[in-house]
Amino acid sequence: MNEKHSGSCLCGEIKYEIDGDFESFYLCHCKYCQKDTGSAHAANLFSSSAKLKWSTGQDKVIIYSLPSTRHSRSFCSVCGSAVPTQHFKNALLVVPAGSLDSAVTIKANAHLFISSRASWDHDLEKLPCYDGLPT
Repeated sequence: MNEKHSGSCLCGEIKYEIDGDFESFYLCHCKYCQKDTGSAHAANLFSSSAKLKWSTGQDKVIIYSLPSTRHSRSFCSVCGSAVPTQHFKNALLVVPAGSLDSAVTIKANAHLFISSRASWDHDLEKLPCYDGLPT
């Protein structure tokens, strides 16, 4: 089955479509991904066959590659939101799961680089949950 997905950045200047299936979904806890996201981990979908099409705003996509590493990220020049990145001469599509507007149907495969896990990223499932801001 060939899935179709759509996504966008926070400000809506960038919109994209994905035609194809994701092969894997990883939650990466490496220090680079923590810095990228400002959070405990990145949540990225990967595909070696899906096709990326920018609907609007391709001219607003900035690509940053960390020197001397294989780490890179694409983001909106207006709002800074993460957007898909083509890696290894377009052989691998990496899509930030949170940038999708369509449902993610694949379950996460694994946590990566847990030895770099943030010191505060433990037992979070035990915290109270709210539908909005706490009162």
